[in-house]
Amino acid sequence: MKDSDIRDIPKIYDSLLVRSKEIGFNMTSDKYIGTLLKTLISSKPSGRFLELGTGIGLSLMWMIDGLGADSYIISVDNDPKLVEIAEQNFGADKRVEIVCADGSDWIKGYKGSKFDLIFADSWPGKYSEIDETMNLLNGGGFYVIDDMNRQPNWPNGHASKASRLISSLEERNDITLTKLNWSTGVIIATKIK
Repeated sequence: MKDSDIRDIPKIYDSLLVRSKEIGFNMTSDKYIGTLLKTLISSKPSGRFLELGTGIGLSLMWMIDGLGADSYIISVDNDPKLVEIAEQNFGADKRVEIVCADGSDWIKGYKGSKFDLIFADSWPGKYSEIDETMNLLNGGGFYVIDDMNRQPNWPNGHASKASRLISSLEERNDITLTKLNWSTGVIIATKIK
């Protein structure tokens, strides 16, 4: 088995990578987390999903590829320029809502239905507002984070924050989790009902 042999890459992938380079956006998700998200989302054909940290839309692209006809995804980012790019590429899909907002404020103010999967790829939902984020997850739902192995773009001191996050997740009794030393370092947790 060769995990790098990923054959179902979304058509827009290459153009989004080019656009990332054009605007100097270097916090892109890799193909591995993309295909994992697509697989997990495909397991819930009428599910509701949340992405915290749209970025330029590389992970959102994979998530949309896995959406069922009756599924719905909300993606939140605080950068208007990135949200505009995501809207241009994905805004016509009625299953997709892209929100430009501060992630912390959005998490604290959200009053809608819970989610079957949350991909927390931003500070809010990953390093802050963790309890509030977990409360937005259905029982049996997935909480997914990546970039848990040291990354070249990490600022000084971030490694200790990542270690503390991992420890705090390990101590929770409302989830079961798996740590994968794969891709950029992935944690998948399932909320216990």
